[in-house]
Amino acid sequence: MSKPLDNILIVDLSQFLSGPSASLRLADLGARVIKIEKPEVGDICRSLYVSNLTIDSESSIFHAINRNKESYAADLKQEEDRKKVLKIIEKADVVMHNFRPGVIEKLGMDYDSVKAVNPSVVYADITGYGKEGPWKNKPGQDLLVQSLSGLTGLSGNADDGPVPVGLAIVDLLAGAHLAQGILACLVRKGINGEGGRVEVSMLESIMEFQFESVTTFYKDGGEPTLRTKSNNAHAYLGAPYGVYKTQDSFMALAMGQIPVLGKLLGCDALLQYEAFESWFTQRDEIKNTIAAHLLTGTTEKWLSILEPADIWCAKVLNWKELMDEEAFKVLEMVQDINLKSGTTFKTTRCPIRINDGLFFSSKGSPKLGEDNDALAAEFGL
Repeated sequence: MSKPLDNILIVDLSQFLSGPSASLRLADLGARVIKIEKPEVGDICRSLYVSNLTIDSESSIFHAINRNKESYAADLKQEEDRKKVLKIIEKADVVMHNFRPGVIEKLGMDYDSVKAVNPSVVYADITGYGKEGPWKNKPGQDLLVQSLSGLTGLSGNADDGPVPVGLAIVDLLAGAHLAQGILACLVRKGINGEGGRVEVSMLESIMEFQFESVTTFYKDGGEPTLRTKSNNAHAYLGAPYGVYKTQDSFMALAMGQIPVLGKLLGCDALLQYEAFESWFTQRDEIKNTIAAHLLTGTTEKWLSILEPADIWCAKVLNWKELMDEEAFKVLEMVQDINLKSGTTFKTTRCPIRINDGLFFSSKGSPKLGEDNDALAAEFGL
């Protein structure tokens, strides 16, 4: 099956997670991605361990995010290597990086330098905090940006203190936004031949991600964010929104009318909260009442009552439980990746479907400099 980005060539100078996550998505959609890496060391993500689990003696996260790419080892501080990379760039549709402001200019790979050899190029970069301002040189690391962005004040309960999201969410959102910008410029390039520069910062990405809460904050006159004392799942939504313990597990309750819940659950104490406003102004006491009541029955009992009544609710599953569900299996969300060494591992596939087609790719991540010889022959380096 042909893919939408077949014949699109991307030269990726980025490392860690944000930039490589963008090029991963574009590779899944058919683009050819040539990853430029520093000799001997390579992408630092090769040794960025999220656990003590390795795949072929390298970080599992590197393999997860750099599959389906080629690797060309080159030292951009060396003139000869830089010229070779620029020769590849001459044929590229997209060039991307995620260096701190000022670094790419020193390497001679800034937008103007690249545009001089490829006038219609789409040039894309990610920074931590933008290229201007007093934070421009701060390290753009996921946890640090989460902490600066206000995001850590939304999860957890009121007395928990700041709670970060347990994923590199800022990196991955910035990568998604970069991919969107690249695709937009590729569309324009296809129409009139004009390239362009796409710029994304991690701070802007995570702030836009919070647009719902930020809008409320401004409309509310800048009032502080208040999480509920228990069962918090959204700092700005009223009761019953949250995750609750039952007699045997946990369940989630989304939006719902409190008196209706009271009737369905057989909890008379909830019937008094008829006013919509009370679901916000008295949400702590409402949630405490719900929490105490749900402990008297099993999750399946409550679901069997609430789901037929079209109340938004769900059992809380871990990965093992989810992956055993037929509802997950039919999605075919997991694929096998094959490394040239013979090692195989499982990971997720591209989540996008086009014309009912799924995008699988079993090609694993490359060894450092694995494609140097082949690329040298192809591009006359």
